[in-house]
Order: sequence, then C-alpha cells, then structure tokens
Amino acid sequence: MLRLAAAAAASASRRGALGGLRPLSSLHPSHADAAAASDEVLVEGKASARAAVLNRPGYLNALTTNMGARLNKFYESWEDNPDIGFVMMKGSGRAFCAGGDVVKLRDLISEGKLEECKDFFKTLYMFIYVLGTYLKPHVAILDGVTMGGGGGVSIPGTFRIATDRTVFATPEVHIGFHPDAAASFYLSHLTGHVGEYLALTGEKLNGADMIALGLATHYSMSGHLDLVDERLAKLVTDDPSVIDSSLAQYGDMVYPDKTSIVHRLEVIDKCFSHETVEEIADALESEAARLNEEWCTLALKRLKEASPLALKVSLRSIREGRYQTLDECIVREYRMSINGISKQFSHDFCEGVRARLVDKDLVPKWDPPALEYVSKDMVDAYFAPLGEFEPELKLPTESREAFV
Repeated sequence: MLRLAAAAAASASRRGALGGLRPLSSLHPSHADAAAASDEVLVEGKASARAAVLNRPGYLNALTTNMGARLNKFYESWEDNPDIGFVMMKGSGRAFCAGGDVVKLRDLISEGKLEECKDFFKTLYMFIYVLGTYLKPHVAILDGVTMGGGGGVSIPGTFRIATDRTVFATPEVHIGFHPDAAASFYLSHLTGHVGEYLALTGEKLNGADMIALGLATHYSMSGHLDLVDERLAKLVTDDPSVIDSSLAQYGDMVYPDKTSIVHRLEVIDKCFSHETVEEIADALESEAARLNEEWCTLALKRLKEASPLALKVSLRSIREGRYQTLDECIVREYRMSINGISKQFSHDFCEGVRARLVDKDLVPKWDPPALEYVSKDMVDAYFAPLGEFEPELKLPTESREAFV
C-alpha cells in the first residue's frame, strides 16, 4: 500500500510550551465539564517526542469533536516546536480507538443538532489530513481495538505498531454508514481487491494480518510495549530511519498463520473484483458453496447483514478512492458523511447504531431493505455536491501537501 511518510524539516518558530493538566479535584465544580473534556486527550512528554494519549477507556477511546480539536491543537504546536523530533499516539485501556462516538452522533441527529454533527466530521477530517501531511515522524501504537476512525487517526502517519491484542476493522456498513476517515484512500490502495472485501464485510484483522497487508509497519507483543516505549522515550531524533530501526530492534517477528487473510487473497480478488454489489454477493455465494470454508460463509453472512444502501455507496467510494489523492478522498468523504446524516439518508445510520450499539438487538430495519431496491439515483445523491448554502470541506492543500 502507499505510505504517507514524513520527510520535511519543521519550522523553527515555537508556539509555546505545553502546560500540565491539573487533576479534577483541584478545580471548582463549574469547571468540571471543561476539565473532563481536557482529560479526553492526555499528553506524555519524552526526551525528543510527545505522545497523545486517547483517554476515554470506558468508550474504547471513541472520538469526539473535542478530542479532534485537542489533537489538532497539540499537533500544530508540536510540529512547530524545534525541540520535538517525533510524535506518538496511543490509547488508554483495552483499545487504541474504536472510531467516532457514533452513539453521540445519533443522539445529535435525533435532537436536530446537525451543525454539531458537521463540526465533528470537519474537525476529525481536518486532523486526519494534518496527520497525513505531518512534517515529523509519527508512531501510532495500535494495542487493542482499532476500528473506523481509529484507523483514520493512525494509518496516514509514518509508523503503526500492531500487537497480539490488535483488532482492526472498518465496520461502518453494519451501522448504515460508509468507511470514512480516509478509509477510502488507504483501503483502496491495498493489494488487489482486499479494500472492497474489508469495506463491504467489516471483517476483523489481527496484528499479523495488518503487517501482511501493510496496514501496520511494525509488530510487538503487547507485553513488550513497555520496552518499546522506553526505547522511544530515550531517542533524540527526527530521522524516520532511526525510529524505524529502533522499532524493528525492539519489536517482535510475526508470521501469518493458516487462518491468515493472505491465504484467501485469490478468492477475495475473484469475488470482490466484480462491478456491482449484487455480482459480488453472487460470486461469494458460489465460492462459499464450493469451498465450504468458514471464512467465506461468514463473509457472505456479514454482507447480507449490512445496509444495502451503505454497501453500494461504500463500493463506489473505494473504487473512486483508487484514483484520488488523500485530500480528494477526505473532501469526498466529508460530502458523503454530511449527505449521510441528512434527513434523506439518516434513517439507516440511526437505525444501524440503534441495533448494534444502543438496543443491541442486532436486527436493523434497513431502508431500502434489499439491494434490488437501491437505485443509482440514491447512490448518486450520496456523492452530490453539498449545495450553495452548505460549504464543502476546505483543506489547507496549498500549505500542506501529502507525501505519497
């Protein structure tokens, strides 16, 4: 896959030192909410680095607008600080990041607070573009659940460390949405048609498979991460090759086992290279009957459980992403997301979140209920320009150019 690597020197100007976070107990009650918000992203200082720690462990570090804003603020400050050579990101608890806080988004849609939803997408997507164009090396430690937007805030960076606890997926079609947060860029650049497979089935990958596909650059046993962190804490460098060799030296070797996705690539390409979702489903059904293998049967089941509209939208998104730059993908995904939470399309998203994460009955009522009822016009509307009174996402492409 194409890697977005940091290669340029940072500006010499400094925007000021980072202040420490005060404990909640030291604040007046009126400041409690602000303090709680500030605790959602913590900062660790190291010799020549800073680490952002996603800190909502009770929510698997699901991203909020506030977290996106704080990440933007910190990363801008660190990029301009000549004393900082590289930047890290990790999660607290048993997850790196489970994606965006979609339950909160569903609540906002139900309350008619669409502007707050737009702020969430705008803030998060802006940060992902900053990460994909960052002038300093970036190390993300993907220890635990890494799904949806969790991939977005890590994969566009320089280095990604997967572990034996890593569980990666882009499961948005099962909540009536599309793989976003730059997923249409990095999934579409995977080998063959694996991107379509992951997008349309929401299949989970372990750390070894992430290495095999290029989604991760290094591997470490979770129990060894303290050694990796200790080594990185002592590094005084802005040289990606020095960081790379350190991660390799203190990491672990891993090889795909007999259940690995690498053994399925031929069948995946055969099925997911078809032009339409219907053709993909038919091909997968034929292969499931022929092979009688659990992974193939499960993939077909997951395909049938997903939102029909989301499947067709997501397939087109991945196919378009193959021919677009990072910024073009993010701008298009923003358009799709804003259209996706509009009155015309928000039913599937709200219903999918309800069925999976709120009521947890796992029986969503999709609209349309089947692939044959999803028209080309419906899919086209998802990709339509936002209109005169709804501005498109503006990324700083003139001042920040992606490294490809």
